[in-house]
Amino acid sequence: MASSDPFTIKWGILATGGIATTFCKDLLTDPLTRDVSDIRHEIVAVASSSSADRAASFIKAIDGPSSAKAYGSYAELVADPNVDIIYVATPHSHHFQNAMLCLDAGKNVLCEKALTVTAAQAKKLVETARAKGVFLMEAVWTRYFPLSIKIRELITSGAIGDVYRTTADLSFNSSQEDGSLNFDNSHRMVNPDLAGGALLDLGIYSLTWVFQTLYLTQSEKDKEAPKVTAASNLYSTGADEQTTIIVQFPKHKRMGIATTGLRAATDPDGQNSAGAAIRIQGSKGEIQVMGPAYRPLQYKVIKPNSGGKVEVVDCPIPTDPKRDNWGHGMFWEADEAARCVRDGKKESETLPWTESIVIMETMDSALQQGGVKYPELITSDVFDANSSLNTGQK
Repeated sequence: MASSDPFTIKWGILATGGIATTFCKDLLTDPLTRDVSDIRHEIVAVASSSSADRAASFIKAIDGPSSAKAYGSYAELVADPNVDIIYVATPHSHHFQNAMLCLDAGKNVLCEKALTVTAAQAKKLVETARAKGVFLMEAVWTRYFPLSIKIRELITSGAIGDVYRTTADLSFNSSQEDGSLNFDNSHRMVNPDLAGGALLDLGIYSLTWVFQTLYLTQSEKDKEAPKVTAASNLYSTGADEQTTIIVQFPKHKRMGIATTGLRAATDPDGQNSAGAAIRIQGSKGEIQVMGPAYRPLQYKVIKPNSGGKVEVVDCPIPTDPKRDNWGHGMFWEADEAARCVRDGKKESETLPWTESIVIMETMDSALQQGGVKYPELITSDVFDANSSLNTGQK
């Protein structure tokens, strides 16, 4: 391969739900639309735990390549020698067993967030990836947005002085007149069997902003894990419907507040009229990021001498006109994974294994303090290739 040729990475897709659809459409967009020429993505296989027909229908629905294999089991997917990396797109309740199945087979893995249900599970995934010598990354797509990269650069360059506090919220108003939420109790947002609740699904984005501004930006030789104080309100199913977390970094004099909930919205009118979803505050000013926290498109830097004149910086997500203007923003994390695999890296510097574990430990503590308990099936850190979470069998 000539040095000017792009590196092609061959993807296997584990599960066929909505998030897999969005991710695959981003894989299929032309990399040149986002000024990427060093790598390209190819979908070579898709697996559904229910049937090969469902996987085949998925490939057709995303206008995927006719050459892609359709499998009716995850075991077949991980055994495919043509697959370089597997994207795990199941609910977070299934992540540990599904990702372990891939890692155990020697496959590189990009696993949807939250990486696992517990920190113990996350540690086991990292241990296995290290032992197998393969790549593993948590798919927190927001980390890889050019907007996020720019904001981290502003922080480390001292643009707002010493950073002392970040507040971040991701909440939706799903309240009904009768006091219930707009979800059936079997829905993944509130079903404990699927590790439902606001924190693992939405709050991880609030924590992402707290950690990428207050933790990742710490010097490597001086990393400080946080002290965690949290509280939750629980829904009738036992899942958290609202959680607030305070993370404290005493040595660095930093503090973050991450909030999430299902009863009141961060952005009631969808126009950011309520203000910034994220505020990063330093000794010489602050950076405000407009929501939603998972897919921000604007930020602004406010200084003491701004005089009320503040420039709003737009960071649009490029789309592919040849693909009906597809382009959601998930391709940047896929690009990162491809480059890491190409370069022989086993983890991403933007979200290293240690940080995924510290974030899981933070959520562990918050869930414990909030009184949230999940079933043994989805909290066990014992790998079982024949688990119902891997086979789809009851």
